[in-house]
Amino acid sequence: MKRLLLLSLLTFTPALHADDLGELIFQDDFERTESQEQKDEPGNGWGTNSKTRAKGNKQVDLRDGAMFIYIHAEADHGVSVTQPMQFTDGAVGLRFMLEHPQDSLGLNFADLEFKEVHAGHLFAATVTPKSVKLQDLKTGNMRLDIREARTAKKPLTAEQEAAMKGKDKTFPASVEVGKWHDLLVKVEGEEISATIDGKLVGSFKSPGIAHPTKRLLRLAVNRNAVVDDVKIWRKK
Repeated sequence: MKRLLLLSLLTFTPALHADDLGELIFQDDFERTESQEQKDEPGNGWGTNSKTRAKGNKQVDLRDGAMFIYIHAEADHGVSVTQPMQFTDGAVGLRFMLEHPQDSLGLNFADLEFKEVHAGHLFAATVTPKSVKLQDLKTGNMRLDIREARTAKKPLTAEQEAAMKGKDKTFPASVEVGKWHDLLVKVEGEEISATIDGKLVGSFKSPGIAHPTKRLLRLAVNRNAVVDDVKIWRKK
């Protein structure tokens, strides 16, 4: 069954052809077990923020050949599950399931070496059962001076207010809860696009997306999400 599901990821859209997406630089089907059940142990280069933001409580569990991500009651921040990578243009493909109407899954692209934004945030694609939001964080609300002013609850300057405008776009989507779906997020130049189950949901252009080096993928979960068959391609 797992092999058939993997084949569906590889064939659900012509855009997944290797010639279109570039070099496959990472893949994970989560077909492994953990050595214990008290702490996060995702393996294969994955990291989590559970130690610093959830008092070390487990928030990531490998079971049934998939990665289950769920926020702990003691967490003071959404769950972040990270995978190092490096590309200028590329794509991330995965299978996902949202189990509740309030669930969401974010793919956050970051560069921790870039200090002009908060926590390296560059841009993101966030999927809910009803929508997909594409967002430029680098030149928008994660720009360091804007983030610091908002955190301190200080009024933004006219320039900062202007910088915040037009930095995200939300598209309607119909993602059935409790079922597996295929997601492909492509990055090329200033454009990011999201495709679900072979159908293009939307694309968005903004300067921050063209940041020269995307060094880290964060899977961002504020409630629950299940992820499987993650693939990362580098086009350049």
